[in-house]
Amino acid sequence: MKIALALIVLIWPLPALAAECPKNQPKTQAALISQENTWADALSRKDADAVACLLADEFEDADVDGSLKSRAETLGHIPQRKPGVNHLSELRGHVEGDFGFTRGLATLVDASGKVIARVRFTDVFAYRDGRWQALAGHESLLSQASR
Repeated sequence: MKIALALIVLIWPLPALAAECPKNQPKTQAALISQENTWADALSRKDADAVACLLADEFEDADVDGSLKSRAETLGHIPQRKPGVNHLSELRGHVEGDFGFTRGLATLVDASGKVIARVRFTDVFAYRDGRWQALAGHESLLSQASR
């Protein structure tokens, strides 16, 4: 019985760790833009495992309020997100060897379709282990006048 319980405890977290991360991604602007869309979709679904596949261990985000958030803090906040959808626009990707960055505009829309916020963002990526991983992010909240 103790062995069975120990095996259950050891096996229990495996599904969370077994999230299928992308492999063999091309080093292209289109791949970076695809990463951003995957990220936005995962946030809308509150899927922290999918976002974890996109973030490097040393990821750090400068949030709209100026606070810095580690990878763990970023992932920990996902389940508490308010319901809504991220609509991305004005996406541009740039690649230079094993590094790249994206810029875009995220329009956050609540369940009723009301725009909650518009956020200009920049994300920096490194190409590691056959995939793009986000190293850093920065968000700027657009003022009411520009919404």
